[in-house]
Amino acid sequence: MVTGASSGIGEATARRLAAEGFDVVAAARRRDRLDKLAAEVPGIRAATLDVTSQESVDAFAASLDRCDVLVNNAGGAIGLEPVAGADVADWQRMYDTNVLGSLRVTKALLPRLVGSGDGVLVMLTSVAGLVSYEGGGGYNAAKHAQTSMTEVLRLELCGEPVRVVEVAPGMVHTEEFSLNRFRGDDAAADRVYAGVPGPLTAEDVADAISWCVTRPAHVNVDRLVIRPRAQAAQHKVHRV
Repeated sequence: MVTGASSGIGEATARRLAAEGFDVVAAARRRDRLDKLAAEVPGIRAATLDVTSQESVDAFAASLDRCDVLVNNAGGAIGLEPVAGADVADWQRMYDTNVLGSLRVTKALLPRLVGSGDGVLVMLTSVAGLVSYEGGGGYNAAKHAQTSMTEVLRLELCGEPVRVVEVAPGMVHTEEFSLNRFRGDDAAADRVYAGVPGPLTAEDVADAISWCVTRPAHVNVDRLVIRPRAQAAQHKVHRV
């Protein structure tokens, strides 16, 4: 089961896991995109889900007979204002999607993951959850919280038949992430990747997620940090 599967990393992950032989439930709010994806890729079923709505999460969970793998991918960044100029509504929206969204879905599906006998819970976080940077206050805060939740889950589920995996990407060029962050400003979004040779693609991250999920049952990948070669750190990016 993949949340936020209507575009970007979520869509790429649904495609990749289906190619690996999984029966994939691709979930998101934009059902039209999901229906198109399901029509294109055998092994994918579309499901409407808003991770910020408990009612939506409960209805979705009730529709599943089992869940062997959960990829909490739904999330995103909004705005680049400094903390002093932050819009509280933006911070609340980021926290509700990245953190509480992951919490709602995890709580709802954790019994099925345990019941599968070999469940895998993947949290798609970010290097923003490991190192903070200017202009990223709200997103940093949300991703740090999501990273902490992942670490706690691994401790609490020790001894249960569930692996808890964190995949933390660096610079990934997808169709919507930076566009949403810059509130629809195409030129500003494009400048993030200007001159960067080979930023990560959604497919690169999907490949990493697939590798983590398909390790032997006794192998847990606690945290996989994946960046493009051109990015040594958030503040150190090679451009040509």
